[in-house]
Amino acid sequence: MVVPLIENWAKGAALEVQEYVRLVRAAVVGVFTSPRYGHDIIEQFDVIGVGSLTVVLLTGFFTGAALALQSGLTLDQFGGRAVVGRLISASMIKELGPVLTALMLTGRVGSGIAAELGSMVVTDQINALRVLGTDPIRKLVVPRLLAGFLMAPVLTIISDFVGILGGWLVSVYQLQISSGIYWSSVTQALYPQDVWMGIIKPFVLGFVIVTTACHVGLRTTGGTKGVGEATTVAVVTGSVAVIAVDFFVTKILIAAMY
Repeated sequence: MVVPLIENWAKGAALEVQEYVRLVRAAVVGVFTSPRYGHDIIEQFDVIGVGSLTVVLLTGFFTGAALALQSGLTLDQFGGRAVVGRLISASMIKELGPVLTALMLTGRVGSGIAAELGSMVVTDQINALRVLGTDPIRKLVVPRLLAGFLMAPVLTIISDFVGILGGWLVSVYQLQISSGIYWSSVTQALYPQDVWMGIIKPFVLGFVIVTTACHVGLRTTGGTKGVGEATTVAVVTGSVAVIAVDFFVTKILIAAMY
């Protein structure tokens, strides 16, 4: 009895991977070929980029502040409080900035995409688009893919800067570190490889977040209840995918750059 269950699960997983690959291939082709929906693309840049700015600013600031507070207390044991800026800049730019920004985008953007597309599926709006001769992938997925792919790095850079700024405030006013020493420590820790790693990662993570959410949304079944389930699946799957993809991208970049 266990074997059939495992076989059914394996078949279902293989089908989901196959459908995901088909969606990604169609979306990538749609990016480089006509027709393109410029108004939808600009709208998604606003929704995904500008709309996520507040949560990214808050997350980055308090992450940097908390990191400075915790690391300052730990470094005190070794007399290394003055190098707290080096730890914050390296951590934010290489790892925390890209990953936390991606997780915030998964919670805000991924859930929204899955809910919106799922609602369109269960109300037959996707079928209506096909009847009218419009490709749903080009109309719905491509604009979101472009926005997520290009705006995730921008939001990550903003998060990195705000995080380092939050660390500076805590370092100066809580840890009593000289402002000059902090910023000198920050710049000493930055190497070109680290900066490139912090810039490359968000492109990949943004791509994964949007394509995962679009795939889950377009596969929604079961009416309004299915929309809620799809939203949950999109957030959970996207969050796990962000962490897993981050590990493999980090491994590849370390092998290529160091």
